[in-house]
Amino acid sequence: MSPERILVTGASGFVGRALCGELLQRGYSVRAVVRYGSKPIELDCETAKVAGISADTDWRDTFCSVHTVIHLAARVHVMHEEASNPLEEFRKVNLAGTMHLARVAVASGVRRLIYVSSIKVNGEVTNVDRQFVETDIPSSQDPYGISKWEAEQALHKVARETGLEIVIVRPPLVYGPKVKGNFIQMLLVLAKGVPLPLASIRNLRSLIYVGNLVDALITCASHPSAAGQTYLLSDGEDISTPDLLRRLGGAIGRSAWLLNCPLFLLQFAGRLVRKSDQVDRLLGSLRLDNGKIRRELNWTPPYTLQQGLQATADWYRNTRS
Repeated sequence: MSPERILVTGASGFVGRALCGELLQRGYSVRAVVRYGSKPIELDCETAKVAGISADTDWRDTFCSVHTVIHLAARVHVMHEEASNPLEEFRKVNLAGTMHLARVAVASGVRRLIYVSSIKVNGEVTNVDRQFVETDIPSSQDPYGISKWEAEQALHKVARETGLEIVIVRPPLVYGPKVKGNFIQMLLVLAKGVPLPLASIRNLRSLIYVGNLVDALITCASHPSAAGQTYLLSDGEDISTPDLLRRLGGAIGRSAWLLNCPLFLLQFAGRLVRKSDQVDRLLGSLRLDNGKIRRELNWTPPYTLQQGLQATADWYRNTRS
């Protein structure tokens, strides 16, 4: 009997490469969808190329003999947004593109679609003593989060009309080897021994190691009880910004140099340099409860937060050397 074939969109990305590699390790047949011009994913799996994700994507023959789709591809946060109407640009990919993909998948006989959404659907911040849960009223604050929430609703509509099994996951910040963005910036700053005025922060944030996210996605692809559900994902251990810096510093062999500074001064500095959003993420709490997936799918993160941070630090050190 041939192994079940899983199609992964966004396969050339940070999470996509890790997911395809783990699926192959577990004996699945993988069809990796990448954009024309993307770097080779260098894995022994089928590859399908598309021009991009939109309402006009040519999915011809892409879903042939595919049982399950894990949809990672998306328009994500743009650091220097140039679009005159950012929300419409996000909708073209994350809403219209996802709807079109789901409709073609159904017509091709796909049974289940796992949609990687975002904790931004729930909101941007929590109190330090509160966690987001799946039953919260969505409170998306930016175009990216809004487009993800709209896509979730559209997929449930497709499911009601066609019987397609939809599973939605909302992860927080994902980290691990080959990570980019703010996480790699933290490692660079720590390696240089730059003093950081962040010792006074008393927040808590949920994160998820890429290995834990990949394991949860594979569980959602295979577990019968996952159909129709939405799950919040995390490592299960929340951490403050200063403690995160201390642990990362220790993992790369450089002590974090943290100084005390009043929070209002940090917020004022963020406004001055037009980076209030980044400063707010450093200062604020964003916690989520992964209890639902633990209870319903008997899922436990295979890696601890410390193991994930150490693996990320080891990759960073090896890359730098």
